[in-house]
Amino acid sequence: MWMILGVSRIPGLPHVVRTRCPWTGLGSRSMTAPPASPPPSTGPADILLVSSPRNGVTTMTMNNPKKLNGWTLPMMQAMQSGFQRLAQDPDTQVVILTGSDPYYCAGVNLSDTIRPMHPKTLHQQIYANNKRVFDTFLDFPKPIIIAANGPAIGASVTTASLSDAIVASEKATFSTPFARLSVPPEGCSSIHFARIMGPASAQRLLGPEGWVPTAAEAHQIGLVSEVVPHGELMARAQALAEAWVQSGKKRWLVEQNAVEEYKAVNDKESRDLADAFLGSDFLLNQYHFLKSKNKTNLALVFYFLYSTRNLWIKLV
Repeated sequence: MWMILGVSRIPGLPHVVRTRCPWTGLGSRSMTAPPASPPPSTGPADILLVSSPRNGVTTMTMNNPKKLNGWTLPMMQAMQSGFQRLAQDPDTQVVILTGSDPYYCAGVNLSDTIRPMHPKTLHQQIYANNKRVFDTFLDFPKPIIIAANGPAIGASVTTASLSDAIVASEKATFSTPFARLSVPPEGCSSIHFARIMGPASAQRLLGPEGWVPTAAEAHQIGLVSEVVPHGELMARAQALAEAWVQSGKKRWLVEQNAVEEYKAVNDKESRDLADAFLGSDFLLNQYHFLKSKNKTNLALVFYFLYSTRNLWIKLV
């Protein structure tokens, strides 16, 4: 995805830095309030397909396979709008979220989400928009099933962990490369991963090892509820959802009265993430990453930002 850092108002510093960056957990820049009641999506060109409710179950499909279902600004706006509408829909009691093959989701795409701006403004927007992404899931009052049809990266993994169940295709994998990118955990994973899979497995995913478990491995550690053959994924997710409708299953966050605790964690993580995004370790990490890809000019820009950080960081 793309990262754009605005460092204006400092003589000699570039106004925009735009470079390919593997970071996939950051929120968007300028997400606006979605329409109150948008119509369901039906066309094949739609980036988010929302089915009509069937037996109390509605499926939302991230449908941008050319970008690996990455969370562009339009995708995130569509998801927020979809969740808001389904929260109020009396015919929807359980939601299934999945992706169009081959990926479930490659994480947040910053190509159209961060624009040139003053460092202080950038810091605030990183915080606010990252928080908004995860609050969308934390505030949703009905059970969510993730039908993980393929690889999931960054924020798509941490949001999936906040669902009520992950039903995974045998083709799914789960990557949270935060330590490698010199950024802190997000999506409440700083506490939630250890709670659902134990401290050792959480550290393997979130720490320097950067472990990327397969669907079977994710099931063994408790991240995934069950693994099914790829062709059976949606049928199994639908069957589980309908069983939940019949049993009156509640959202786990609501049932455990954990919403406010997790929103407070999300708030702190979002602030820490904004700090890290403008931090020396992250900038130097991007320099080394780009240099390894033979993108020398862009690498040097990041090194320049790293070297002059003591000047422009005072504006934050």
